[in-house]
Amino acid sequence: MDYKIGDKVVYPNHGVGVIEQISYGVLEGRTETYYMLKISSSCLKVMVPRSNATAVGLRPVIRNGDATKVLGYIEKGKFASHHDWKHRFKENSERMRTGSLIEVAAVLKSLVALSRTKPLSFREKKMLERAKYLLISELATARNASAQTVETMLVKSLAKAHLRMPTPGEMAEATE
Repeated sequence: MDYKIGDKVVYPNHGVGVIEQISYGVLEGRTETYYMLKISSSCLKVMVPRSNATAVGLRPVIRNGDATKVLGYIEKGKFASHHDWKHRFKENSERMRTGSLIEVAAVLKSLVALSRTKPLSFREKKMLERAKYLLISELATARNASAQTVETMLVKSLAKAHLRMPTPGEMAEATE
C-alpha cells in the first residue's frame, strides 16, 4: 500500500500515527522509499521502509463500519482464554503483535473476563491497559470522536457482554 504525507496509519502495538515525511535512501545497494511516521500518543518517530511496511503490519486506520464490527465483537464475540498463565500471555502477546484491532479486542475481552474471576498478573494488567489504549485511540480516530466518547462506548459494549472494565483500584491489587 502506498501512503502519502498526512495519512493516518496504525503501527502495531504502538497505535495511531501520521505519515510526516517520505524519504529515499539506499538499503543493501538499492534505493528504498521510507515512511517517517510520528506515533500520536508518544511522539515516537518511526522510519519504515515501504518494501517492509506490510511485513511490520503498518496499515491504514480502520473505517467507521469496521469500528462498529469491533464494538459488536466486544458485545457478542466468543473468546477463549488458556488456563496456564505462560501460555495465555504468549497467545495474547502474539495477538497484540498482529496489529488487527479485532485481535486486540479479543485480548481486552479475555483479560477483562479473567479479571472478574481472579487478579491479573502485573504483565497482564499492562497488556489490558495497552489493549484498551490501542482500541480507544484507533476507534476515536476512525469515528472522529473523543477518546472519552469512545471509552464510554467501549464500557457499554462490555456491559452488553456482562463484563466490566476493572477499576484502577482493582488493577492496583494484582501482583505477579
